[in-house]
Amino acid sequence: MKELRQTWRWFGPNDPVTLQDVKQTGAVGIVTALHHIPHGEVWPYEEIIERKNLIESYGLTWDVVESVTIHEEIKTKSGDYEKWINQYKESLSNLAKAGLRVITYNFMPVNDWTRTNLDYVMPDGSKALYFNWVDLAVFDLYILQRNNAEKDYASAILSEAKKRYAEYSEKALSDLAGVVMFGIPGEEKITVEAMRKKLARYDHITSADLRNNLVYFLQQITPLCDELGLELAIHPDDPPCDILGLPRIVKNQEDLEYILNAVPNKSNGICFCTGSLGANPDNDLPAMAKTLGNRIHFVHLRNVKKDKQGNFYEDDHLGGDNDMYAVLKELLIIQQKASYQISFRPDHGHQMMDDLKKVTNPGYSCIGRMRGLSELRGLQMGILRGMEQ
Repeated sequence: MKELRQTWRWFGPNDPVTLQDVKQTGAVGIVTALHHIPHGEVWPYEEIIERKNLIESYGLTWDVVESVTIHEEIKTKSGDYEKWINQYKESLSNLAKAGLRVITYNFMPVNDWTRTNLDYVMPDGSKALYFNWVDLAVFDLYILQRNNAEKDYASAILSEAKKRYAEYSEKALSDLAGVVMFGIPGEEKITVEAMRKKLARYDHITSADLRNNLVYFLQQITPLCDELGLELAIHPDDPPCDILGLPRIVKNQEDLEYILNAVPNKSNGICFCTGSLGANPDNDLPAMAKTLGNRIHFVHLRNVKKDKQGNFYEDDHLGGDNDMYAVLKELLIIQQKASYQISFRPDHGHQMMDDLKKVTNPGYSCIGRMRGLSELRGLQMGILRGMEQ
């Protein structure tokens, strides 16, 4: 029986979790990117090889690139978008030349994953990532001061946001802004003013426009990816809903099937993130995995706990609302039929135990993810043994 390959996200030489640490977690592969290269610029072959050699010097392999970030002018199909697409192709060619195969990316406008609290205290004292609509409204209405933002929130949220804003100190408001705009570790942070300018690019872009721009982008790069043997894996929107007035187009089964059907090239595939997709209560994750089948090129496994208002925190990997057993079983069924080994990583994890005393990348401390990886490895072994009988 074939298992999913166990990998670990690593943010490069400045990551507090070292490659030596990773070797002790049970992971065998690394998921990383050249985060220091500005969005849209070409990844030089020499730098790719240098990073690959560093990883391999620790007895690990660079399994997945996450991610080759897409320039905003490609997403908006404006300005020098053709130049950025050509440079993206050059980066893809350099990655293929270096022996990389799976390329993860997202098409989220302006912001990557968005949370409102990076230190949500769990009952056991560990800390988790949290998304709360009222706090997002506080940021949107009173810090970002986006035009007509109030129309995007229910009256109850608007009322609570007004009350909460009045209670928050200047430091609390500043901290909230920093959390919402946190972005990816290792990449340059943006200011509120910079975010306003980025949001302005999308003033007249609808969901249909953004979807068309994604399809155009994929039509330009997938023939090259097919030729080079690369596998693309689009990451779902996180959270899987419109936020800050921005359209989101990778939220559910319908969105994913549209992307795959619109560009049927073999290289066009999905990063199946159970945390992002699982934050939408309408998504049936085991059924989605079964339907997507071998178009799943990479997997993120994590869990979330939602409330009736749509707020959610990141729970234990085997806790939360998502049936991790059912999801992993469907993925392993897909793996048995696939000609390639599908990689998964324990996505995010609680800051816990000794890591509570350390400076860590939010969601990416070592011990919480190692706990998650251990649980998922055990669950995988149990499912595979059952499938053998």
